Amino acid sequence: MQEKILLIEDTADIARMVRAYLEESGFQVSTVLDGVEGLDALRTNRYDLVILDLNLPGMDGLALCRHLRSQGNDTPIIMLTGRNNEQDIVLGLELGADDYLTKPVSLPELKARIRSLLRRTDVPRAQQPASPQSPIRSGSLAIDLEKRHVLRDGEKIILTAKEFDLLVHLARHPGRVFTREQLLNDVWGYNNSFYEHTVNSHINRLRTKIEPDPANPLYILTVWGVGYRFCETADLATGNITLPS
Repeated sequence: MQEKILLIEDTADIARMVRAYLEESGFQVSTVLDGVEGLDALRTNRYDLVILDLNLPGMDGLALCRHLRSQGNDTPIIMLTGRNNEQDIVLGLELGADDYLTKPVSLPELKARIRSLLRRTDVPRAQQPASPQSPIRSGSLAIDLEKRHVLRDGEKIILTAKEFDLLVHLARHPGRVFTREQLLNDVWGYNNSFYEHTVNSHINRLRTKIEPDPANPLYILTVWGVGYRFCETADLATGNITLPS
């Protein structure tokens, strides 16, 4: 089945070029030219991924991204932005975008980024893999790696693709302390320290979603002056969580 992509881009020539290339690559692509039309399209249709220009009429890309995530929409988002808009890139990632590309866009790279995101968010088909991965369990939290589901007390928690990847990376190494730079490189694939506070924003959103009391987290703990770690079983069993949050 063809994956459905929504391209929100106000420059008609770029929209036509990107759409033609992606359709030749096997995707089903819809295009809209402003943010308000994009929001309407996302309210009435389901898409597997959104390509979102930041400089849009009607509603800019950052406002649209913020609105989608605040409404619990976890559709993967790739931002398109100008080369020198580092502040917009950081803000977009903090608001919940999953990846970004700068203009002029390399179409092969765009396709590669799309396929990478879709692989991470794809729900497995009916056939089971030869070696299924066991869920990660910690306290009342269960992380299903195969289905990319997170449950707390049996209730499903909606995470974006990047939030899920970050949680899994931490949970696979309970007790290990990661610096922000390490998480940025391991989860996002970026090695620019300029984006390190993007990690903080994702951690804060994760805590809001998975922690019973985000102000006093049980699962994702801060190690002051260093970074973050995921709790160990002994922490939950004994209540021995003394690190500041």
